[in-house]
Amino acid sequence: MYRSGIKVALASAALMIFANAASAQAVITSKQLSVDAANGMAMAALEQCRKDGFRVSVAIVDRAGNVQVLLKDNGAGPHTPDTARRKAYTSASFGVPSAEFAKRVANPGAATLKDITEVIALAGALPIRAGKDLLGGIGVGGAPAGEKDEACANAGLQKFASQLK
Repeated sequence: MYRSGIKVALASAALMIFANAASAQAVITSKQLSVDAANGMAMAALEQCRKDGFRVSVAIVDRAGNVQVLLKDNGAGPHTPDTARRKAYTSASFGVPSAEFAKRVANPGAATLKDITEVIALAGALPIRAGKDLLGGIGVGGAPAGEKDEACANAGLQKFASQLK
């Protein structure tokens, strides 16, 4: 009888510990990129591409892939807003530059990842992080090559790098 009482007490204590641990995680706090910072990043990327002679679109998405900012420069092609958004979405979804994602899906074992809706395997986007926290992605579409798009995206990130620590 004494042993069963101890077992019940231990089981109850364990249940309370797990219940407290579960309730402690009922609310999660996460960092978000402000709309002002997102707009500033997008404009900095657009300005860099203009300096380089390219007319592009720039998209900033949050960590869930929702568009925060989408800019289409005068003279940018009609496909560039969608391409920029999908590049940013891909980078935010996988937490890596979209060029890295494109390299990953070149491997036959990972090739089906490129078939996920809204994902695109093209260079031109970078994840936006505050320390180790993923905030979203910045994508650029319309320069003559993905590495040129990525350079503009990087210019946007660098403008706010000191604020993203």
